[in-house]
Amino acid sequence: MLAHQIPHQARLLDVKEIAPEIRHFWFDIPDLETFEFIPGQFVSLSQTLNGKKVTRAYSICSLPKANTFEIVLNLVHEGIFSPYLFSLKPGDQLEMKGPHGMFVLRKPVNHSIFVATGTGIAPFRPMLQYVLPRDREHEFVLVFGVRYDHSFMFKREFEEMERQYPNFKFIPTVTRPSPEWRGNVGRVQQYVFDHIGARRDFDVYICGLKEMVNDVRDRCIKELGFDKKQVVYERYD
Repeated sequence: MLAHQIPHQARLLDVKEIAPEIRHFWFDIPDLETFEFIPGQFVSLSQTLNGKKVTRAYSICSLPKANTFEIVLNLVHEGIFSPYLFSLKPGDQLEMKGPHGMFVLRKPVNHSIFVATGTGIAPFRPMLQYVLPRDREHEFVLVFGVRYDHSFMFKREFEEMERQYPNFKFIPTVTRPSPEWRGNVGRVQQYVFDHIGARRDFDVYICGLKEMVNDVRDRCIKELGFDKKQVVYERYD
């Protein structure tokens, strides 16, 4: 059996609510000394609930460090798995497999635009943590959209990255802003295509709900003439 297909027990170390009904989870894998993965990959978590084994995939939102990984997710009230995860206490364990997935930075790294909505931000956090200290030559842009301005995840981290790295630009946008919001308003698409303009030298990475991902991907390839290899995407259905 391949290493990423071997089941392990993941143990919850800590959990923190970082926005209303959005939590950041820290896990370790007690039977491993190291857990190696590439920024952008995901883990599969499983548990038997109501007599049936349920498995869900979650992008890892951290860099490799010893035998740990982090995920972030929102509570889906009518769902099965997220209410279970939200009920966990530190020390609780569940089955995990991984890492999985090919949603990773292309080689060689190029000028890049990262497009995220909601918890689709998860894989971009470690990608940026990895690439920004290592690459001062290319331009990196993160366009991050949420419905409500209180729902941003890791916003202060991205703002700090923007201060620290002159080649990184952070564009947050909200579709249903509060009266206090003073930033960008609207869907991510308008900011993505405004920034691309006439340029075709970006790699475009897209993660979020299917409708947004399909729209950005199709417009890049069919309307703007990007090569398919330049558009890397992962959909959350």
